[in-house]
Amino acid sequence: MKNQRLAISSGKRKTSIAKTVISEGKGTVTINNIPHTLLNDFHRLSIEEPIRIAKSHLKSFNFDIRVKVVGGGREGQIDAARLSISKALIEKTKSPSLKKALEQYDRHLVVADVRRKEAYKPGDSKARAKRQSSKR
Repeated sequence: MKNQRLAISSGKRKTSIAKTVISEGKGTVTINNIPHTLLNDFHRLSIEEPIRIAKSHLKSFNFDIRVKVVGGGREGQIDAARLSISKALIEKTKSPSLKKALEQYDRHLVVADVRRKEAYKPGDSKARAKRQSSKR
């Protein structure tokens, strides 16, 4: 990379972790080295949400966005990627109005969902299931 300012951010959803690098460029968005336009329609639109909001709040939008996502399932990866993109855009532009607009549209574009799977309890088969007893 040339001597340019990068914005690097990460986002999590369930067991998926996304890392985003934003640099000056032509506006390309790649997820795991695949253009986001090749994703199915719902995933493509959900990735484009933070980008569209940023385009409407900024004077110029000429950023290349590269996202690397690992772990989890497809939906968790998409949610982690959009959180990571939003956080990186906020960091790159340092715009409080952009942060407020993203938060008003969907709070999960700025703040991670911290829910995780509950741990199994000792002697039980599941996290909440208890041993059954019969009093006969």
